[in-house]
Amino acid sequence: MTNAQTLALVRAIHTVIYLVMVTAIGILLYSGITGYAGIWLWISLALLTIETLVFFGNGMKCPLTSLAVRYGAEKGYAFDTFLPENLTRHTFWFFGFLTVVGVVLICLRWLGILG
Repeated sequence: MTNAQTLALVRAIHTVIYLVMVTAIGILLYSGITGYAGIWLWISLALLTIETLVFFGNGMKCPLTSLAVRYGAEKGYAFDTFLPENLTRHTFWFFGFLTVVGVVLICLRWLGILG
C-alpha cells in the first residue's frame, strides 16, 4: 500500500470516528434534555470515555493526526479527515463544551434536580 493510499485510509477511518463521536455527543445531549436512559446513552458514554482517555493519554492530541502526518498529510485543520476545515477547526472546544453540557444535564436529571 502506498503512502497516499494509507493516508486515504487513515483519513477515512478518522472521518468515520469523528462522525460516530459527534453522534454520541448528540445522544448525550438528547438524553440530558429528554431524560432518555436507554442502551444508546450507555454506548455513547462508553465511546466518549474511551475517546477522552485516548485523547488525554496521547498528550491532548489525536493519535490518528500523527499517523496522517506520517503518511504525508499537510498540517492545518482539515488534513486528517475528509471533512471541511470550517467544520473541524473548533472541534475540541465546541464538542468538548457540548459534552460537558450533556453530562451536567444528565447528572442533574439523575440527582432529581431536573424533571
